[in-house]
Amino acid sequence: MLELKGIKKDYPAGSGVVHALKGIDLRFRKAEFVSILGQSGCGKTTMLNIIGGLDGYTEGDLVINGISTKEYKDRDWDAYRNHSIGFVFQSYNLIPHQSVLQNVEIALSLSGVSKAERRARAKQALEDVGLGDQLKKKPSEMSGGQMQRVAIARALVNNPDIILADEPTGALDTETSVQVMDILKKISKDRLIIMVTHNPELAEKYSSRIIRMLDGLITDDSAPLTDEEIAAEEKTFAEEKEANKGKKKKKEKKPSMKFWTSFMLSLKNLFTKKGRTILTSFAGSIGIIGIALILAISTGMTKYINDVQESTLSAYPLTLEAKTVEMSAIIESFMNVAKDNEEHEKDAVYKQTALYDMIDAMNNVEESENDLKTFNDYLRTQVADENTELHKAVNGIQYTYDLNMLIYTENVDGEIMDTNLEQVLIDLFIKYLDVDMSAMSSTSALGQSSMGQMSAMSMGTTLWQELLPGLDGAPVNDLILDQYDVIYGSWPNSYNEVVLVVNQNNELDDIVLYTLGLLPAEDLDNLAQAAVNGGELSGTGANRWTYEEICARDYRTILNADCYSYDEATGLYTDLRETEAGLRYLYDNGLTLKVTGIVRPKEDADTRMLTGSICYTSELTEYVIDKSQGAEVIEAQLANPDRDVISGLPFDTTTGTLTDKEKEEAFREFIDNMNDADKAAAFVSINCIPDKAFVEEQLKANFGAMTRVDKEAMLLEGIGSQVGVSEDDIVEYLANMSDEEFDEIFNQLATEQIKAQYAQQVIAQMATMQPEELLMGLQAALPNYTTEQCAVYYDELVEFSDSSYEANLLAMGYVELEHPASINIYASSFENKDIITAAIENYNNDVEELQQIKYTDYLGIMMSSITTIINAITYVLIAFVAISLVVSSIMIGVITLISVQERTKEIGILRAIGASKKNVSRMFNAETMIVGFASGLLGVVVTYLLCIPVNMIIHHLTGIEQLNAFLPVPAAIILVIISVCLTLISGIIPSRSAAKKDPVVALRTE
Repeated sequence: MLELKGIKKDYPAGSGVVHALKGIDLRFRKAEFVSILGQSGCGKTTMLNIIGGLDGYTEGDLVINGISTKEYKDRDWDAYRNHSIGFVFQSYNLIPHQSVLQNVEIALSLSGVSKAERRARAKQALEDVGLGDQLKKKPSEMSGGQMQRVAIARALVNNPDIILADEPTGALDTETSVQVMDILKKISKDRLIIMVTHNPELAEKYSSRIIRMLDGLITDDSAPLTDEEIAAEEKTFAEEKEANKGKKKKKEKKPSMKFWTSFMLSLKNLFTKKGRTILTSFAGSIGIIGIALILAISTGMTKYINDVQESTLSAYPLTLEAKTVEMSAIIESFMNVAKDNEEHEKDAVYKQTALYDMIDAMNNVEESENDLKTFNDYLRTQVADENTELHKAVNGIQYTYDLNMLIYTENVDGEIMDTNLEQVLIDLFIKYLDVDMSAMSSTSALGQSSMGQMSAMSMGTTLWQELLPGLDGAPVNDLILDQYDVIYGSWPNSYNEVVLVVNQNNELDDIVLYTLGLLPAEDLDNLAQAAVNGGELSGTGANRWTYEEICARDYRTILNADCYSYDEATGLYTDLRETEAGLRYLYDNGLTLKVTGIVRPKEDADTRMLTGSICYTSELTEYVIDKSQGAEVIEAQLANPDRDVISGLPFDTTTGTLTDKEKEEAFREFIDNMNDADKAAAFVSINCIPDKAFVEEQLKANFGAMTRVDKEAMLLEGIGSQVGVSEDDIVEYLANMSDEEFDEIFNQLATEQIKAQYAQQVIAQMATMQPEELLMGLQAALPNYTTEQCAVYYDELVEFSDSSYEANLLAMGYVELEHPASINIYASSFENKDIITAAIENYNNDVEELQQIKYTDYLGIMMSSITTIINAITYVLIAFVAISLVVSSIMIGVITLISVQERTKEIGILRAIGASKKNVSRMFNAETMIVGFASGLLGVVVTYLLCIPVNMIIHHLTGIEQLNAFLPVPAAIILVIISVCLTLISGIIPSRSAAKKDPVVALRTE
């Protein structure tokens, strides 16, 4: 039962109020055909909208089945319209981009009916109105009558209690109007139909009750409910209420449009505007394309760097050295050369102590030692345990030792030569460039390895190299086997087997061929001479060797300790290599190395682990170290840590500059350690040294009266022939000197002359003395020597070995396998490398500070810096391109707002059949999501297509075929999601605007 109690409706109009309904009191039967007649503006449609829940009343109450609607909320009105009301509008109000069947189905979609039932009920409703064969047509393909019948089918499909028809025949011809009215009359038998019309004839013919209105009031009601009918209905209602009392009331399901329905409505709406949708999607995709291209290039560059990192891991392992030098102080001193040390006025030029700072930093370089023995025990234990991460992370371990492997061969000239590439290069530089590299290498600790670096840089290779062994004890690690092909023979399997390594063109450098004894010295001389003179190469000898010729070569390893032979006459050890016969003896008795094969880098190998031209196994290193243990010369040197057993001289153990007192103590100790013969000789040498006063007296007596001209003449006569410089050059040189400079040089030369003459006289005088007399003389004079005299004698007489105790032992081959110079740890990936570094950190955390391992991962630092730079550039570019995303999002928001205006009537229709504000908002959110998805997808697809020409350009500019821009699938998905999210955000305001629209106003919008 539907009842209106004192319903009033006011509309604000400017500064006034329009009273559309002034107090309507009506009751309707459950099943009747009611027509409402009246002039335009009398309030008919307003009352119909209030009954349908589309519009609210200002005063009064609308009672539905005995329930007041004063407390109804939006969701209650939505449920009421969906379940109890069916609307039939004068202008049909069908959704144009939906088919006939879909227009009818949509009301059921809001009711939550399953798809199969929804489709069946919609078809039945259309068949009931005579349109069972028009299901797939669009509204624009139908006549007015057909569209109105579709509207009736839509109103009936949910089986509502009330049908509200607002001028259902107003836009139809007479014949069609009759057909529509017949349908309404038929369905009025079991439900309430309220029709607003201007046609009294149709009202009289079809209606069971006619209500007339004027100026917002009821003026006539042809069949109002009698008191008996009212009482009967109230009794029936009370009985139903009593019967349902105590029963759990089934909660009525609120109508709600599923997301898929919203999605399909929006999708079909977009398809009706394909051009605008495509342009909008393309505009939105521009920002995505920009970001995607930047990401593609950045990802490609990062992947290339990572690939380079991965491939270089075999060439650059993680190296732990027994001795590490802290270079930060030196680097800091060089970086701070221009740093101001003092504050002073800028009125003159002042001195800065840059040289002192640099020398002081170099002089105070901190050298720390790593306990590799203890760490190696830990490493081996971890790698051997299959349950540890290190077991899977480590691909190989290589130990290096301070061992100079002595390998000789007999060249094609029949001469025995050292296959030391570094020494060959030194000889070449001295011979053809007059550059003494050995002098350079002895000047500083930094220069000691300069020649080795020179050879590596100049030739791009080394000669002899140890192969990385397998963790399972195999002579050759799989890392090497994966990078090289055997083109002849096989890999070495024993300590006395080696393999030759050629480049990808089966070539070896000429200097390497010479060092290996394959090229005669004459050919090398021709090559070097042609290069020095700028001539062309001609007649360079052999250029090709068969595999068999290479493998037939004979190489011999000589133990370092075997090179030294004890000389009973001197009690010292001599180097047999210094004589041709000695070298021949060593060569004939050396260990023969067999070349078992020739290998070449694989074509697809990004990195070549082997830099040497001939490689041997770690077993050879262990063999040489083991055989050297207990050698006579080594034992002798170990027994004499203060004396060089080769030269017989003591080792210089002093550090820094000695004071005169320290020199005196060292001199007296030096004399005490001499035998009698040496002491006698030392006494003569001491007496050959004149004191300072004597020298000054002689200088004054012999040269004091000479003029500068006389002195210059004397110098020309004395030194002209000695220095190898012409007389004119010397004259010019002396003439450019000041008097002070000239006197300094002259006095220096004159002093040397006086000392030499004095020494000759002393030697002549003491030549007749017996050794015993000389010894007694020393013993008598020694206590009387002053500190200053002892300091002078120390500087003149005390000699030290040019070598050191440690250097001698290394030269003799004294190495312990348990104490490697370094440990190289190989990993196949950077993930594994990180596991290794983490294991080192864990080890350091568990041991004392002195046992902690210090190392520097130079490759990781360098590569991470490059990656950081690339990432920074990428972020900056993305930030700029992101602006276009924001702009496109705003544009999409504006276009969505336009779409809201265009679909205002559709909003009204949906609200009329029970769609909530949330459903309307969701529909437009779905539209923006579709546009965002299309933009993102289009941007990603276009990016993938653009990567093709971009890669061609990159390859042309860089020449690196492995460098490719590509967009990872996860990144592409994320970009699409970002596009959807941005457009969804941009559509929030338009969707909220759509949800807030008044359905009554929306239905009137065209």
